[in-house]
Amino acid sequence: MATTEVIGPQPVRLRAVRRRWGEDVIKGLLALCALVSVATTVGIVIALVEPAIEFFRAIPFTDYATGTRWAPTFEPPSFGVLPLVVGTISVTLWACLVCMPFGLGAAIYLSEYARPRVRSLLKPILELLAGIPTVVYGYFALTFVTPLLRDAGLPVGVFNALAAGLVMGVMLIPTVASLSEDAMSAVPRELRDGAYALGSTKLQVSTRIVVPAAISGIVASYVLAVSRAIGETMIVAIAAGLQPNMTLNPLEAVETMTAFIAAVGQGDVPTGSTEYKTIFAVGLTLFVLTLVMNVISIRLVRKYREVYE
Repeated sequence: MATTEVIGPQPVRLRAVRRRWGEDVIKGLLALCALVSVATTVGIVIALVEPAIEFFRAIPFTDYATGTRWAPTFEPPSFGVLPLVVGTISVTLWACLVCMPFGLGAAIYLSEYARPRVRSLLKPILELLAGIPTVVYGYFALTFVTPLLRDAGLPVGVFNALAAGLVMGVMLIPTVASLSEDAMSAVPRELRDGAYALGSTKLQVSTRIVVPAAISGIVASYVLAVSRAIGETMIVAIAAGLQPNMTLNPLEAVETMTAFIAAVGQGDVPTGSTEYKTIFAVGLTLFVLTLVMNVISIRLVRKYREVYE
């Protein structure tokens, strides 16, 4: 019987000769960390959905979603959530007008203009702003920024959305700057060298080459900043007030969704009542808004993501 001999290199197997228990333990710990984050999210949803469903059994969803008056603890009560949504949007808008341009400008300077020694000094100092407690920012907005706006001639009240939004924007500058600078630093050096070889200036390279190439990371930093602005509590509770006004006028006092949750959650409302369950309805609304925004942002990031080899 004829036999055939296989000539050529045999495939090399890269498996370990014996099982490495240390790697299995590390793999299990990493999987546990992932499961903890997923379980936490599921737990939050469960904790919000059940009381929210009980709330919507007592209050029609249409009245809640389209009502323009929010007074759940008054008589007669009113459960229109739109004033809280508008107040949240107003403060977030002013925060974005501060953190997005200033954060991106700081990122461009750190990535393209600053020398390595200056960058290593300025970036930690900038990130210190993120470590300041938000209650400090709130009192800073109330006791310093609001009087400063009055001295500038603006007819603001003691509580107003403008001071809260401006200070919140300052708080979010390190978030945008740090993440955007990391995204710009990841852009290959060859793109910059090619643009310089064609006679481009540093400003042209920064704004027309580096920023478009890092747009996915910049968008991610914007989304994270907006999400944190929507979920911020202490600044708006201290500086923006607790008056649910359905207005986009930043000179007036407003109440955000998070400020309402913090105020009602202090225990002044009987547990189990319809007024108490408004906390979970507003929390679920906040969760859904953040989720929708994150889903849209993920699609944008995937659409404009640049992949380099």
